[in-house]
Amino acid sequence: MESPYKGKTGLRRVWNAFHYSLAGLEAAYRCEDAFRQEVWLAALLLPAAFLLPVDGVGRALMIASVLLVLVVELLNSALEAAVDRIGLEDHRLAKRAKDIGSAAVFVALFNVLAVWASVLLP
Repeated sequence: MESPYKGKTGLRRVWNAFHYSLAGLEAAYRCEDAFRQEVWLAALLLPAAFLLPVDGVGRALMIASVLLVLVVELLNSALEAAVDRIGLEDHRLAKRAKDIGSAAVFVALFNVLAVWASVLLP
């Protein structure tokens, strides 16, 4: 059965999507410790990217790398919630899915280090 909201079009759909996105950000911030920590890291790094003397491309890469961490963490949190909804018992595939999601966040965090080091230490 499809969602009754799928039939919405135009500005109504955009408005609904905006509110669903805000609800998702709020839920992630409220319920996910890792997301909350990464938001605070972003709150430090994003202003720093604007204050450091780097060119526009370097600044854009620095900002994008930080935002990528937040995106990957949101996807990882959604994956974990879906896996937990299916069942809380230990299962090798559930563990694999959660471990792979965690690995994606780790790679995104490593990317921040690599990008920032590349830009700041030429």
